[in-house]
Amino acid sequence: MINQHSENFLNTKLENAPGEGYIFSWFDWFCLWYPPGWLIIFNRHWQHYHTDSDGWNWLEYGLFLIPGGFYLALLSRWLRLGFRSPRKEVGEFDPKYQQAFRKEVLAPIVKYYFRGELQQVENLPQTGSLIVAMNHAGMNFPWDFLTLGYLLSEARGWVVQPLASPVLFEHPWIIWWLPPKWSQVLGGVRAELDDFEAAIAAPTPTVIAQDKILLYAPEGIRGLVKGWRRRYQLEKFDVSFIKLSDRHQIPILPVVCIGSESLHPWAVNFKKLQRLVKLPFLPISPLMLALILFPSMGVWAMRTRLHYFIQPLETTGLHNHSNEGHKVTYRQAQQLREKLQIKINQLLK
Repeated sequence: MINQHSENFLNTKLENAPGEGYIFSWFDWFCLWYPPGWLIIFNRHWQHYHTDSDGWNWLEYGLFLIPGGFYLALLSRWLRLGFRSPRKEVGEFDPKYQQAFRKEVLAPIVKYYFRGELQQVENLPQTGSLIVAMNHAGMNFPWDFLTLGYLLSEARGWVVQPLASPVLFEHPWIIWWLPPKWSQVLGGVRAELDDFEAAIAAPTPTVIAQDKILLYAPEGIRGLVKGWRRRYQLEKFDVSFIKLSDRHQIPILPVVCIGSESLHPWAVNFKKLQRLVKLPFLPISPLMLALILFPSMGVWAMRTRLHYFIQPLETTGLHNHSNEGHKVTYRQAQQLREKLQIKINQLLK
């Protein structure tokens, strides 16, 4: 759990008047439009609500903004911490902090940078648990997921939790870039079957309504590594979301995202280098030179318009866990994939 001091401090902050919360200042607006500054926004917001003695300081933030300065900032922090990595605290989902982050940081980014919009909102149910299944592209930090989570929360007041690759929780780059357990505290769920099922079954902490809204990419990592050339060709769907939908009687809400490929355009996946650095994908594109000079841009993405087309609810109704049931599960997953592929092709026309 988050340490008690940090949790009490956060609750006190969130219960105060709105003016005493985090204010998106002129400096944050500067960081939003200057790509190396995005990492500063995330860490500053965390430090506003949490005690984080191992986090970045103002000298290091300043170094982020100059070419090659991130490497000096990294050295400075490493020396300051006594030649060790930042402490890995145990973190759990905190809906209060997610709400603060959504309103104070995600809101300006989604509205003015990604210009996210929900289409066909009439297909959104009013209540009930859901597995939201979306096509995934972009080969970068999962901004298509975060934007959709924000829009769904604004539209229905839902508490939304995205599933993400385990590497976004534990890779050394992430541990140095972002605060410890940042993804978990914001509601991220590891994209592994046991964690997926636990997130569906467990009650949401501090939330009265127990509806579970989970964002899921059925293509998995295959969706990201397909690259720019095949950006709108859906890869084979995993079947775990069909199985869990059936087991827990939770409907699936399919969503088609148009525009996510432009988050990191013209990218291809370099498999050999990807394996060397132990990342699930490594996009190679003209933007990589900037990333080498400004590693803090690892959480940044190109400005685009993200349009989300809400599809009618899907229910499975398998109730059959025999060998024949597994075949039916696989067939249903691929039938949904084909249906979404047809919708994508129609929208692109």
